[in-house]
Amino acid sequence: MSERTRQPTSHERMSGRPWDASYQDGPAPWEFGGPQPAVVQLVSDGAFKGSVLDAGCGSGDNALLIASSGVSVLGFDVAETALARAREKAIEHGVPAEFVNADALRLSELGRSFDTILDSGLFHTFDADERARYVVSLASVAKTGATLYVLCFSDQDPDGVPHPIRPIDLQAVFNPASGWTLVSVEPRKIGTRMHENGAPGWLATVRRN
Repeated sequence: MSERTRQPTSHERMSGRPWDASYQDGPAPWEFGGPQPAVVQLVSDGAFKGSVLDAGCGSGDNALLIASSGVSVLGFDVAETALARAREKAIEHGVPAEFVNADALRLSELGRSFDTILDSGLFHTFDADERARYVVSLASVAKTGATLYVLCFSDQDPDGVPHPIRPIDLQAVFNPASGWTLVSVEPRKIGTRMHENGAPGWLATVRRN
């Protein structure tokens, strides 16, 4: 997916920078040198089954951990710098994860379907209109009965976090009309380079109808 053919997201328009720029001068602010603790726990619980899609995989820390558990993982992002690092890490650690450039709002173009999907830090970057399009895009590559895990910033931080999400925001898009059932929304910490003890977040578990 070329940056010239993909339309900028609301976050890119607001910041004035494409996603790739966040990785060109070193780790992006939301990366902290390893997989998210919530994802580590999910892997420990055996939550990732069958074919796995990591949506907005960045430099691949979550995808590589999941792949190391023995499942097939495809990570996608629009940031080529991040994807290059993810591929380098996969070779370095001998982990057979695959990384491709793809538009989250046009996932049907992948031509593949998945049993489990992870969204760690992508959902909350979209505005309301994009979220509605995104969940339809996700549905197009989710097998019937597939499980989606969404890890996003929450609205529970009194000091504020970028792009806070309320449970009602998740309920608004993950519903039978969009092909999904919202199973649960639980509080989790999100690791970032800016939050020493982690930022407050939600872990939503969603099922494809």
